Amino acid sequence: MKVLMINGSPHAKGNTYVALREVAGELEKNGIDSEIISIGAKAVQGCIACGKCAELGRCVFNDTLYDKVRTALQTADAIVIGSPVYYAGPNGSLCALLDRLFYSASDLMQYKPAAAVAVCRRSGGSATLDRLNKYFTITNMPVVSSQYWNIVHGRTPGEASQDAEGLQTMRTLGRNMAWMLKNMEDGRHPAPTPEPRVMTNFIR
Repeated sequence: MKVLMINGSPHAKGNTYVALREVAGELEKNGIDSEIISIGAKAVQGCIACGKCAELGRCVFNDTLYDKVRTALQTADAIVIGSPVYYAGPNGSLCALLDRLFYSASDLMQYKPAAAVAVCRRSGGSATLDRLNKYFTITNMPVVSSQYWNIVHGRTPGEASQDAEGLQTMRTLGRNMAWMLKNMEDGRHPAPTPEPRVMTNFIR
């Protein structure tokens, strides 16, 4: 089994990485592999609502980051998305990627366990989690919880490693993710059969 982790910080080895590595360490102790993909510091194309993904089966924009994450999703059994808090919300570049990814590749994520992680100096973590969790809850993804909100505090590089409670929350999240994956692996209960999609428009 394998968990894909997306580091939504422009700093590949910053505080968001510290938080995700803590989750990954606990997964590894439970025999579950993980891969961390950093979004980097380059500009990320956002969704333009062109609808071409319905025709192509993927986003019309052919950029390396999108392709790398989409390819990793094909073999991932679960996903963890981490983001620093910018202006009380997730990194805008991360959301630009996720908008395209979840709209064009939701079939690769259905019924896979998911969790969001926020890293902040002081506050804005719960608003960041709310935004990120919405991607999961409209894609039939079970959301994995921990002993507290999935938030780690830290501002300067490496400062997150001093947040003992936050790191414990990450370890608990890793164990809970492993527990859910192992319970799903037995295959006794297949994923639910969806009803035909109903969409109601209020303006006619």
